Amino acid sequence: MNLDLSGKTAMVCGSTQGIGKAAAIELALLGANIVLLARNEESLKIAMKDLDVSKGQKHNFLVADFQQSNQLKEKLDSFVATQGAIHILVNNTGGPPSGLIQNAKVDEFLQAFNNHLVCNHILVQALIEGMKKAQYGRIINIISTSVKAPLKNLGVSNTIRAAVANWSKTLANEVASYGITVNNVLPGATLTGRLSAIIENKSKNTGESLNEIKNEMESEIPLGRFAEPSEVANAVAFLASPAASYITGINVPVDGGRTGSL
Repeated sequence: MNLDLSGKTAMVCGSTQGIGKAAAIELALLGANIVLLARNEESLKIAMKDLDVSKGQKHNFLVADFQQSNQLKEKLDSFVATQGAIHILVNNTGGPPSGLIQNAKVDEFLQAFNNHLVCNHILVQALIEGMKKAQYGRIINIISTSVKAPLKNLGVSNTIRAAVANWSKTLANEVASYGITVNNVLPGATLTGRLSAIIENKSKNTGESLNEIKNEMESEIPLGRFAEPSEVANAVAFLASPAASYITGINVPVDGGRTGSL
């Protein structure tokens, strides 16, 4: 099975922590050159130190804030013009705050739509021509199992994630003839800052202790535990590899069996 990414360049969004950083680490271990993308330059410089260079990889970073999407295209176009093609794109950004959909403000939907779908689209449009010319492209979107079954108290997230999933499927069908695949990885409860924030928010609203909520959540997972970010990153790395060349337009849950549908 060919998992070698030597000579390929991967851009990984939200890559200074959590699933994004874990994905960048795994892709580098397979030989890819990594371009880290996030809004904090100091955090990007620190994250770069954890990337493997044993195969001669050359890593870089791009500072961009998804809340300023009008500047994102300019930065991407300038980067590609000077640094060359990107073969692998991992779309990943922090999810919207938790809360009931009936209480959500319109601005929350607009901000989440911009951060997730609009910025994903800007990234794809900036990088797709390079993938076409290389006849190799992997676009992997980190979404959520909520695209299969909405999650409680995540009203805005459930709504926007579904939009991203359908955008992804449409794109997959359009670009398949160029040797470009588009797939979604759907993490379940994963040990990241976002999970901690969700647990803390629920504790604040219900009065339950953090441990009570944690135990309740883990009891819903057949494997009986939360995922490590690296376990989600392994799915990303496989889908980015030559071995996954005939897999496109699908959702891959990495959730310990929690989702109640196939």
